[in-house]
Amino acid sequence: MSRFIPFLLGVTLLVSATGCTTAKTSSNAPNSTDENTTATTDNNQGELSAKDAQENQKDATSQVRQDQIASDTRARQERNQAVGNPDQIADSDIQSLVRNQLETKLPKSQLAVDSEDGNVTISGTVSSQEELNQIESLAKGVKGVKSVNVKATVAAPKQ
Repeated sequence: MSRFIPFLLGVTLLVSATGCTTAKTSSNAPNSTDENTTATTDNNQGELSAKDAQENQKDATSQVRQDQIASDTRARQERNQAVGNPDQIADSDIQSLVRNQLETKLPKSQLAVDSEDGNVTISGTVSSQEELNQIESLAKGVKGVKSVNVKATVAAPKQ
């Protein structure tokens, strides 16, 4: 019985993760890593307004969101330990964990994350070259990531 509840939780998470094919750090992030590398913004010109960046940062750094990220990470780890090999991480889990890492460390960003066989692709926009340079190392810090393809760009500041 003690393994049944984590199993049910895991199945629920898996079903909900399957419905979302690409993990996004904000609602304005691209819906796919195959889309144009610029995020959807107010004027669709690849610009990141100060308002968008502030809203993304406020959402990503809120205590509620931090609690959700921590809970999601724990649930995925528990599910992997309960129903499979903890060293084999599903692509949906890698995707989610990379998204959580990027959202936490680069809260102003608008990024989409996809993973196939541990090969992660990240697209969208960030507000500075510094943030762009951090993406690969942050993603590689997630267990199960084999390689990282960064398609993201630095957004032009909105005038």
